[in-house]
Amino acid sequence: MKNSILSLTALLLLSGAAVAQQTKKDTVFFDDFNSKTLNRNKWNVEITGNTVNNEQQAYVDSAATIYMIKGNLEGAKNGALVLKALYKPGHASKEGKKYDFVSGRINTRDKMMFTYGSASARIKLADGAGLWPAFWALGKGDWPDCGEIDVMETVGDGSWISNALHGPGYFGDTPLAHREPFKKGTDVTKWHVYSVDWTASNLIFKLDGKVIYTVTKPMVEKYGRWAFDNPKFLILNFALGGGYPNGVNKITKPYFGLSQSSVNKIKAGNARVYVDWVLVTR
Repeated sequence: MKNSILSLTALLLLSGAAVAQQTKKDTVFFDDFNSKTLNRNKWNVEITGNTVNNEQQAYVDSAATIYMIKGNLEGAKNGALVLKALYKPGHASKEGKKYDFVSGRINTRDKMMFTYGSASARIKLADGAGLWPAFWALGKGDWPDCGEIDVMETVGDGSWISNALHGPGYFGDTPLAHREPFKKGTDVTKWHVYSVDWTASNLIFKLDGKVIYTVTKPMVEKYGRWAFDNPKFLILNFALGGGYPNGVNKITKPYFGLSQSSVNKIKAGNARVYVDWVLVTR
């Protein structure tokens, strides 16, 4: 998969300083989501058995929740991936657990794993209390020992995003977390590039190319073992409600961590995550 020169498409999609920086590196992985359907050679689609974090959705493999748009629709460049949340009361997992919502989650496990490098994605999000999309990386094995890198999360407050690390001794309500407010005039509903630069000694999180949070190995080792020297795979998902949103918005009804206005947005078909491209370089 490694290619020493970015494709012309990649150069067109990246801009300004991002191009200057990324073209000096080797491309490990790139998807600009310009095909008719999700490229299954690059991505796995996850299907819910039992959910975690008290999330309210089931993940399904469906063209209704994971699909592509063409061209420049919604401000994309050369097409985009869409993860869409849907109201589907009575949906049951194969284990028989019932859900009122379905959504999409994909990952690159065993198809693209990387240790160190830069991972970035251009994403446009829906806002609304309890809408919980994320772009993150995870190692194989038991959590949290495997190490988790949260490049971008939002729980529905469009004015900020968060970054976090999880590992042995620093998981759940981790001390290694950061909340970054957007500049006046923009929010999560606009296109932004979310990224992390990962080395053997630190992780540097960026928003639109600007450094917003840095975590060093000594900072991590105050709490537990450094869990960031093993291969990781990327994940894109759109969760609804759950522990993190509830911890911020304190909402318990109509759903745990998910507001009525957000439920209305889902029912209206307006709860979507757009991903223009994903890029990993080293």
